[in-house]
Amino acid sequence: MSAEYIIAACDGASKGNPGRAAWGWVCADAEGRPERWEAGPLGTATNNVAELTALAELLEATDPAARLEVRMDSQYAMNAVTKWLPGWKRNGWMTASKKPVANRELVERIDSLLGGRAVEFVYVPAHRADGDHLNAIADQAASDVAESQVAAGTSQGDQDFPVPRPASAQGPKSPKKAASRPRSGGSRTIKAKFPGQCGGCGRSYEAGTQVAKGARSWGHPECREL
Repeated sequence: MSAEYIIAACDGASKGNPGRAAWGWVCADAEGRPERWEAGPLGTATNNVAELTALAELLEATDPAARLEVRMDSQYAMNAVTKWLPGWKRNGWMTASKKPVANRELVERIDSLLGGRAVEFVYVPAHRADGDHLNAIADQAASDVAESQVAAGTSQGDQDFPVPRPASAQGPKSPKKAASRPRSGGSRTIKAKFPGQCGGCGRSYEAGTQVAKGARSWGHPECREL
């Protein structure tokens, strides 16, 4: 693989949130042709843990000297390391609502791996027939390993592509797969009548703020996929 420019995607899956979970990533050449992929089991974990672990594993598996483009469908994981991280560190790893940062060890691990690297994060919508092909592979890899709890990937002897075959190429997703992680835009946005705390990122919001129903509770619209 060229050390000059790497296009990659990473994703996590949790069957139940928390439930059987796994991480997955795929790396491609500068033209977007997949070259290698990996997925690993996490036992029982949340979507957030799976998403952050996927990013950490991808960073560890790629050349620090290469320019890296990371495609992700998790706004939580992307925002955690590109927007919220500096404030968390300044506040002694406390959120704006004065609560400990969730998954701090994973966030610190990613922060260390990002040091001195040229990494560009690109958000891609999840579960779309016309969506990003690399994200679809990473998503399916994580989903398959979440079910099997057996590591897979090129280092395990799985060399052929497209492996795993994205569900979008197989036909409509099963109801179980579709329910494992709410789709972006799948919940309407309303104005909060009272102050509250986001169930995704843990930050507080004021009355009148636009909020959306996430997997576990109401919170910021960008966190509703969690």
